[in-house]
Amino acid sequence: MLTISRAKNLRVLSLLTFVVFWQILALILNTLTFPSPLSVLSSLYIHIFEDDLLYHLYKTFFRVFISFFIVMFFGILFGILMGKYKNIDKSLDSILVIFLNIPAIVLIMLFYIWFGLNDFAAIFAVIFNKVPLVIVNIREGCKAVNNDFEELKKVYKISFIEYYKKIYFPQLYSFIMASARSSLSLIWKIVLVVELLGRSDGIGFQLMMFFQFFDIKSILAYSFAFIIIVLYIEKFILQKLESKFTSWR
Repeated sequence: MLTISRAKNLRVLSLLTFVVFWQILALILNTLTFPSPLSVLSSLYIHIFEDDLLYHLYKTFFRVFISFFIVMFFGILFGILMGKYKNIDKSLDSILVIFLNIPAIVLIMLFYIWFGLNDFAAIFAVIFNKVPLVIVNIREGCKAVNNDFEELKKVYKISFIEYYKKIYFPQLYSFIMASARSSLSLIWKIVLVVELLGRSDGIGFQLMMFFQFFDIKSILAYSFAFIIIVLYIEKFILQKLESKFTSWR
């Protein structure tokens, strides 16, 4: 308990040090292009209660939420198939490498051209860009699974469902959670680019508008608003899920 408390104190101390350093630097520079944390906080308050930040936050979160779950579903599915069956791995490996190396901006442009400037194109551009990363992680996880349990399954005649639920998947949970963390952090950044290039709402669209007016305070305020949500998801959802899934160890 003492160690945990000390770790929390160190986190708070490092955060306060960063904010104080930022505030001092802003006072020294005294320029509109480097606002202080207090002015950014004031801008955030105004955008929340007097502007439409919550609406744009909802639109971005919706796109991130849909993209994330589709990415994880297909990433885990194809990752397991490629990790468990060599023929499928060999057949899809070249395609996987191709999609891993296609820049996100290229996929975004292509999907907007093919399907129009709509949410369908935006979300699927994100999905096609990020699914390969999850597939690679899960595939490597499958290769690390102890295959001796296959013999255990045959000897004790364990059912297909029980085997995967209680033996196979628990060995993959750490890889799945690592993929979930990395995917979430990457997906929301790509969604901002998608919104900036072809949507009329969302955090990305608003950042583009603020950029045109050199409104640094609003850019930081909108960015921090979404970062806070992502940190909340990481702290109170993903970490708790990871603790629950890995408790068997």
